[in-house]
Amino acid sequence: MESKLIIIRGNSGSGKTTTAKSLQNRLGRGTLLVSQDTVRREMLKVHDRDGNLSIDLIRQIAEYGKDKCEFIIVEGILYKHRYGEMLNNLIQFYNKKTYTYYFDLSFEETVIRHNSSSKKLEFGEDALCSWWNPSDYLGVDGETILINDMSQNDVLKLILNQLEE
Repeated sequence: MESKLIIIRGNSGSGKTTTAKSLQNRLGRGTLLVSQDTVRREMLKVHDRDGNLSIDLIRQIAEYGKDKCEFIIVEGILYKHRYGEMLNNLIQFYNKKTYTYYFDLSFEETVIRHNSSSKKLEFGEDALCSWWNPSDYLGVDGETILINDMSQNDVLKLILNQLEE
């Protein structure tokens, strides 16, 4: 089996987790979803700082999926300055059989999407603003930029179509 790595990144509130979970449901059994929030906040309870333990654990879990799962999805804010080296190493590990997506939404659109999600009760616009890091592209070949006017359905269709090519 040739595994495919799917990386979904973007600012908090942009729709990464919703997209990743929908994608996992569509791709079916055996699709490994590695969520930065789950690993960092729930499994390890560490702050998102340089060198935090979640960086290596995300890599290890994603590497585990190679040749065991057809699809491995890694999703999260995954700031380039903090996670970029690890993500680039994963891309190489997967022999460049990788699909990389970045939600490049305006702050206003991000707030709208956040306010329509279940996480709106966990944190508000002030927190979104303090975490805001626009245009944080990885800069890898084939990185797909997802923009304001793409609905959740549009994004899902785009990813599924690219996986079939």
